[in-house]
Amino acid sequence: MNTARPADDPERRKWQNPEAILLDIGLTSGFTIIDIGCGGGFFALPAARIVGEKGKVYGIDTNAVSIADMQEQASRDGLHNLYLTVGRAEETIVCKQCADIVFVGIALHDFQDPSRVLENAMTMVKPTGRLVNLDWKKEPMEPGPPLAIRFSEETAASLIEGAGFTVETIKDSGPYHYLVVARP
Repeated sequence: MNTARPADDPERRKWQNPEAILLDIGLTSGFTIIDIGCGGGFFALPAARIVGEKGKVYGIDTNAVSIADMQEQASRDGLHNLYLTVGRAEETIVCKQCADIVFVGIALHDFQDPSRVLENAMTMVKPTGRLVNLDWKKEPMEPGPPLAIRFSEETAASLIEGAGFTVETIKDSGPYHYLVVARP
């Protein structure tokens, strides 16, 4: 959210595979996914390839440079199913009940008002859809943000439930992250 990063960061790919994560959460052809805090598209661009021409990927981020870079990359890759918005997730609703998956990729701890972001996610997710929160484990480790701003799995689950979701699963996602899946 804060700085522009390349969409396909080779260093990050050493410890995080976006395609594997997206397939693991059930993303498939024809789905609509909203990537909140999409940055330069580390998840949004692979998602656009997975959902294909009949699917849609909405991306929301405050960093206009990252959004512009992702749009350029999508054009170069022939991806025409990305709908990108520069804005704060606390104030942005791109649709009502349109998303099969609302995805928050290692960003929930960054928002000024994570509860409001999750309330907006509830507005955007289909009644049959799901919210997926991928975030840093609250453990001392070299990569990632300072430990003090990270949310534990329990804190994330509590925020998600506070927005009206029902948490279905919480599991590890690689060495540094956890994955919370919830339904409306």
